[in-house]
Amino acid sequence: MSSGHHGRDAPHLIPAFADIDLLMTDAALRDALRREGSVDVTDRSPLADFARQCGSADRFELGRQANAWPPVLRAFDADGRRRDFIEHHPAYHELMRTGVAAGLASGSWMKMSASAPATGSTANVERAARLYLAAQADAGHVVPLAMTNASASALLRSADLAEAWLPRILSPDYDPRSIPAPAKRGATIGIATTERQGDTWGKDVATSAVPAAAPSTGEFLLNGHKSFVAAPMSDAFLVLARAPGGVSCLLLPRLLPDGRLNGVAIRRLRETLGNRSTAVAEIELDRAHAWLVGEEGHGTAVLADAEALLRLDAAVMAAGQMRLTLATALHHARHRRAGGRLVVEQPALTEVFADIALDVEASTALTFRLARAVDQRDRPAEAAFAHLMTPVTKYWVCKIAPAVAAEAMECLGGSGCCEEGLAARVYRDVPATALWLGPGNLMVLDVVRMLQHEPEVVALVLEHLGEIAARDPHLGAGMARIEAILQDPRAIDRRARQLVETLAIVAAGVVLRRHGPQPLADAFIASRLSGLPRMTYGQGIDWVDARAIVDRAFPAV
Repeated sequence: MSSGHHGRDAPHLIPAFADIDLLMTDAALRDALRREGSVDVTDRSPLADFARQCGSADRFELGRQANAWPPVLRAFDADGRRRDFIEHHPAYHELMRTGVAAGLASGSWMKMSASAPATGSTANVERAARLYLAAQADAGHVVPLAMTNASASALLRSADLAEAWLPRILSPDYDPRSIPAPAKRGATIGIATTERQGDTWGKDVATSAVPAAAPSTGEFLLNGHKSFVAAPMSDAFLVLARAPGGVSCLLLPRLLPDGRLNGVAIRRLRETLGNRSTAVAEIELDRAHAWLVGEEGHGTAVLADAEALLRLDAAVMAAGQMRLTLATALHHARHRRAGGRLVVEQPALTEVFADIALDVEASTALTFRLARAVDQRDRPAEAAFAHLMTPVTKYWVCKIAPAVAAEAMECLGGSGCCEEGLAARVYRDVPATALWLGPGNLMVLDVVRMLQHEPEVVALVLEHLGEIAARDPHLGAGMARIEAILQDPRAIDRRARQLVETLAIVAAGVVLRRHGPQPLADAFIASRLSGLPRMTYGQGIDWVDARAIVDRAFPAV
């Protein structure tokens, strides 16, 4: 006999955050897509269908399962033969299948001419929208899709490799079978550059590459280690190794054409903080066959475009993850009562939600502005914006994401840290997103190098921002702060983080000032560029219409 206790409590339970239309409830995303790519964001658009899939109860459950049952290494078969196979939960494969079908592994190249993205394409903006949505269901499976998409930029440097591999990358079919790539319907490609000593992009590469046959074949034998290999079940990897002509980029298939392992031994899986649905491995290379990509000795240059695309993806993922944490917190607050009224109606807490929403909106605006610049790199001003603002945007968006996730998780109370929900998983995932493709310190150092060696790039970007900043006193003050640092070369190294953060905030503020709702733009610009010093959310915006900002952030549905 039932005690009846559950019946008394049931009316007070907060409805599950599920079956959410992640596009139609996200005004910031819709505005960014209309503005940066003229993307169809109507209720019946293909993107809207994908957004509803990503916000469905079924998709969130797939994300939960893929993280609850992380990958397992099966290094040997029953008879002791090396197998080096990583077993994933079926939920992971389903996420991968839908991601590949949605173009996450190839979207930057679907509108390309014979050998390059078509001029005037909006491919990166459109793909970024799907990435932003898919990362909300699970961030881990997005990693191999992002690497596959970025790898095409390197493969285009070698006609033979592009002819053999691009059709598999562009395929809408996900094929998880562990068989040689030529026999597969579609393929994924990883990017494995991190050495044991921590080197990532070729500064101190220890892995060696020895010519395997006649130099004209471009075939090398690799020996060495790679210590942080995401998605090690990829069909091939782009790696850096030290060849006779210097550090070079090579394509390393995981299996040889006859099905044998290609000298790639998985020594262990890394136990990472977040993104648990996908595997991260340490591998050893023992006479592994690989083929030269681009020119020998120019490995870092060959991978430069791939690196930039992956950093854009990291910012997009972080923006999507922040968006999800805000939406879950507001959903909770609209159904939870405290002190006789709904939490969302408490003035102090409304300011907290509004303050978080300002950062989420600004991050979304800046990230998609960057995606447009990547699409329009044939224009000098846009190429400069993409070059400088990629590390700036990744730095700022990924830096604020953990604070947003922590504050939003706290808004849920005790249930926020429970694994059954979304908040705890996102809180683990966002630091992993920030570390991927270079932590904050590396982003800052990259900006400093640009300031020192490519001042013309910086000048173009500042000129672009200055046109709008000159009309706003707070943005103008931010620009003056940037100029003051730039005019004192001795201060650049010591004040580099201040420079990068201010540049990101000014750039986001310029987008909002030019296109966003003016009250929201006023609140973000004033509070971030001239507000009182603060360490937590919910301060310095008592003069704004916080309720209006909250209602825009996640409309009641």
